[in-house]
Amino acid sequence: MAIQIIGMPLGCGAGVPGAEYGPGKLRELGLEQAIRWMGFEIYDTGDIETSENGRIKACAFDNRLKHIDVVADANTRLAYRVYESISGGNFPLILGGDHSLGLGSIAGLSKQIKRLGVIWIDAHGDLNTESTTPSGNIHGMSLAASMGLGAERLVNLFDHRKKIEDKNIVLIGTRALDDGEINLLNNSKIKTYNMDVIRKIGIKSVAKRALSYLRGRGDGIHVSFDIDFLDAELVPGTGTPVSGGGSIEEAKILLGAIARSGMMVSMDFAELDPLIDKGDATANVCVDLLSHVFACIKTISKGAAMSG
Repeated sequence: MAIQIIGMPLGCGAGVPGAEYGPGKLRELGLEQAIRWMGFEIYDTGDIETSENGRIKACAFDNRLKHIDVVADANTRLAYRVYESISGGNFPLILGGDHSLGLGSIAGLSKQIKRLGVIWIDAHGDLNTESTTPSGNIHGMSLAASMGLGAERLVNLFDHRKKIEDKNIVLIGTRALDDGEINLLNNSKIKTYNMDVIRKIGIKSVAKRALSYLRGRGDGIHVSFDIDFLDAELVPGTGTPVSGGGSIEEAKILLGAIARSGMMVSMDFAELDPLIDKGDATANVCVDLLSHVFACIKTISKGAAMSG
């Protein structure tokens, strides 16, 4: 299995500019070399082309669907790239960029993997639609649209179909939900482990339950990780930090368990904003977490080799 890095330098799905520089910062800090050093075949296919207008005016407000043309076009390109990658037997690693990138990654993956499971790790639900959004920021709509809810342009991105069934989604780490998102969750089959549950039963139990729930339901797990899962004090370089989040160790336990399960086929890593980071503190945490993920994946192949 080869790891294919796909950069998604898009920031206009968010309300704060800067996430579009995330992929470049992770490359600058040697992410590819760190993964290659573990013995993986890895190659970087560069960045998805995005509109310059989207970069410059990332904070502009555009009714209830901010910059929908830019976001939809970029995510359609991402979906094609991800589909090509997963169809070729590779592991797509999508580096963001804001979390609207989930639109493209899930669209591309679900065309190849019909029963796709998604573990969405985030302080937010990203379950708004244009009818419920308080901001108009599309990064807060990407999971809902992937479920077939919301604006037609987002729902039918890449191809005309629902991309993921709600029963195949596990949402972990939420602690900042809007009223419309709470209503949607209460009327869905999404399995949810918010931070209160994590504090009650522990992150190891959450990881075990999430994997047990998805095992047998699908043919592969896509992990979509927003760094604001982590407590706000740990990630100054993200646009929507929320207090009361996970620790770095909890993130490693969760991601490591998923990586070692053998079910993980792809990953999003979203919402690093180098423009507001402090001395690359957040960016270095990101590289550390991603390195941990692939080190855990590597233990699977080592174990198979030893048992063989």
